[in-house]
Amino acid sequence: MERIIKNSLVEHLTRNKIINDTQHGFMKGKSCLTNLLDFLEAVYEKLDRGKAVDIIYLDFAKAFDKVPHMRLAAKLEACGIGGNVLRWIKNWLFNRRQKVGVRGQYSGWVEVISGVPQGSVLGPLLFLIYINDIDEGIISKISKFADDTKLCREVEGEEGARILQEDLRKLYQWSLDWQMLFNVEKCKVMQVGRNNKEFKYEIGGKTLQAVEEERDLGVIIHKSMKVSRQCAEAAKKGIGFWG
Repeated sequence: MERIIKNSLVEHLTRNKIINDTQHGFMKGKSCLTNLLDFLEAVYEKLDRGKAVDIIYLDFAKAFDKVPHMRLAAKLEACGIGGNVLRWIKNWLFNRRQKVGVRGQYSGWVEVISGVPQGSVLGPLLFLIYINDIDEGIISKISKFADDTKLCREVEGEEGARILQEDLRKLYQWSLDWQMLFNVEKCKVMQVGRNNKEFKYEIGGKTLQAVEEERDLGVIIHKSMKVSRQCAEAAKKGIGFWG
C-alpha cells in the first residue's frame, strides 16, 4: 500500500515540478554521483577563473526523526496533496507510540509526534517534501542529497562573504521555524582557491569550524581540490581486498 501511495505522490510531484532540482536524494535519475558532479562543477568553474570559493557543509540533528507530523501534513496540503491520500498518510503517521526497554525494565508508552519511519517506502519521500522549501531566498549555490545540504559561493571580497552569511542566516531561521535544527558542531566551512581571505561564518551565534578536508557523500574533498587523498584511500581498500 505504501508503494501505491508513493508512486501516486511521485507522479503528482513530477508532473507539477514541485520538488526543487537541487534535491538529488531518492529522486529518479539522480544520485550521489549527480549531486557531486553538479556541485563540484560549480566549484571548479569558479576556481578555473582564479576565484576564491567558500564551501559550507551543513548537518541536521537527527533529521528524519525530527519531522513534526502536523507541520508535515500542512506542507503536503500546500503541495496539492489532499483528500483520501492525505487522510491515509495522516493515519499512517499519527497515533504511533513507543517505549524504551533496558534489561527487562520498560518505560511507559509515549506518543510519537515527529519523525518519518526509517526503513519505510514512503518515509524518504515525505522528508524530501518537508525540506523542499529550504531553498527559498537562497542566493548561493545549494545542493542537497536527502538531509545532506551544502552551499558554495565565490567570495572575492566582503560582499560575497556577506551574501553567504545571509544565506546561512536564512537557513538557520528556516530550521527554527520548521523545528529541524542544525547540529552546529558538525557544520563546517572549507575555504579554497588562491588568496582566499578565509572569512568567518556563523550559525545561531556559533562560529563554523574551518576544515582542510571533508567527506562528502563518501568522497574525500580536500581544500587543494586535488583527488590524491581519495585515490590513496581507494587504493588502500583495493590492496586490502586482494590481500
